[in-house]
Amino acid sequence: MDILFYDTKPYDREAFAAALESYPDIKIKFLKADLTENTARLARGFDAVCGFVSSEIGKATVDILNECGIKLILMRCAGFNNVDIDTCKKRGIRILRVPGYSPEAVAEHAMALALTVNRKIHKAYVKVRENDFSLSGLIGYTFHGKTAGIIGTGKIGQAMVKICHGFGMKCIAYDYKPNPEIADICTYLPLERVLSQSDLISLHCPLTDATHHLIDKKTIPLLKDDCILVNTSRGALIDTEDLIEGIRAHRFFGVGLDVYEEEAYNVFEDRSEQILESSVTARLLSFPNVMITSHQGFFTREALTAIANTTLDNAMSFVKNEESPNEVKSKNG
Repeated sequence: MDILFYDTKPYDREAFAAALESYPDIKIKFLKADLTENTARLARGFDAVCGFVSSEIGKATVDILNECGIKLILMRCAGFNNVDIDTCKKRGIRILRVPGYSPEAVAEHAMALALTVNRKIHKAYVKVRENDFSLSGLIGYTFHGKTAGIIGTGKIGQAMVKICHGFGMKCIAYDYKPNPEIADICTYLPLERVLSQSDLISLHCPLTDATHHLIDKKTIPLLKDDCILVNTSRGALIDTEDLIEGIRAHRFFGVGLDVYEEEAYNVFEDRSEQILESSVTARLLSFPNVMITSHQGFFTREALTAIANTTLDNAMSFVKNEESPNEVKSKNG
């Protein structure tokens, strides 16, 4: 099988090159360019393509891939909201993803964001570098004894519940399908009650029609005063304009974002020599109680190895015409 990998960085190539030693029947060509309508024709002559979180795999892209003879789209990530699933079905193109490469890595990053905005680590770092050892503006609050609200309790949400429980926090959660593995340390409640009772809210649900703008002008008023909001899942779970208004209204003690709307142009790219074109992103960066990272929640050595192995396993499942639990068959997975 020959696979064309889009949007690859040096660390992708290193991880997959190491994994390929165990998959002699697979050949990979790496591209820097991302998968879009404009680059899809590069896939002619390949058996499959591999995309990532910022790939634009809409109807036009899928139609071109179909013209090129592609019958398999591999997503080396958990999310698939950027793929036109209905068109893939019509064209007979299968979609295989990596649903659980390192839940602990993402959950640990979510807690790192929560701790950073709570204890003002980002501000303290800058102050001390300027020889300012005063504590003004750095006060936080103790997580022990507070309430953590976890929205979505799949593998990543489950890991986050365990971390919060380890901090001595009371854990409550919302999910349409409760996870029995954390029933002894987490109480499931309706969404409104989770939002209104939580000191820390961490989002770990997929982006669907039901979860799009889950946090917006309707739900922000339900939040507990001075809560901390963290999102390491998908940017569009939060309405950014409404979030900005909420921050201006002093509804949040802190906000930690590893994902955000409009991230597609920036994610994984070096824009240090450029002026950010998005006023929304610039406004978020201007708030002292907001911490933004560049979609790095997954970014550990262990996770990269797991992503590579699972992606190549998925490719071999396709070659052998085997059923796979990693196949995406609907918008809900």
